[in-house]
Amino acid sequence: MAETLDAARFVDALRRALPGVLAEAGVSTDMPTVYVARDHLVDACRWLRDDPDMQFAFLADVTAVDYLPVEPRYEVVYHLASLGEAYAGPGGAAPARRLRLKVPVPGDDPRVPTVSDVYPTAGWTEREVFDLFGIAFDGHPDLRRILMPEDWEGYPLRKDYAVQIKKATTSWQPIQLSVEEFAENVRARREGARRAQAPPAGPEPAGRE
Repeated sequence: MAETLDAARFVDALRRALPGVLAEAGVSTDMPTVYVARDHLVDACRWLRDDPDMQFAFLADVTAVDYLPVEPRYEVVYHLASLGEAYAGPGGAAPARRLRLKVPVPGDDPRVPTVSDVYPTAGWTEREVFDLFGIAFDGHPDLRRILMPEDWEGYPLRKDYAVQIKKATTSWQPIQLSVEEFAENVRARREGARRAQAPPAGPEPAGRE
């Protein structure tokens, strides 16, 4: 049976913590679901992570849905978890539980702000949503395709995508590296990080007369 009671409690707490936030309870059969406006998404996620009564410190997944021809056409969906005793804040542990956030996104402006500054793991899952749905994540540090080739045209999980498409790729690169190539990449990255952390060289000492 679908329930909204727990979701309504989250919405009430969210509105008290962030006055003016646009949020409402959704109906779900498996976990509390809350709709939040995209302009308030980052603030809502930060509060859900940092509030001692919430402690939703784990972003399990980011995905999306295309409801064409309905508007708003898309929903971006975030699955959060509070880990209970496995993640206790300064005031103790919040209950172990799950929460689903949904963000409506219009078809003529498919974008939302990235939450990768709040949940670093969002970097990969947001790229997947971008790759397959064409929804952009404003502020993402590296928004590019992650499953399809870089030169692929279109977004395969959109409902208006031509499923019988035949396309010859115009570029190719090996998917796997050799052991030697992998080791060289690791060495180069470590060397780059070492150089970035090295203190700047001081001025040359003046010579004696």
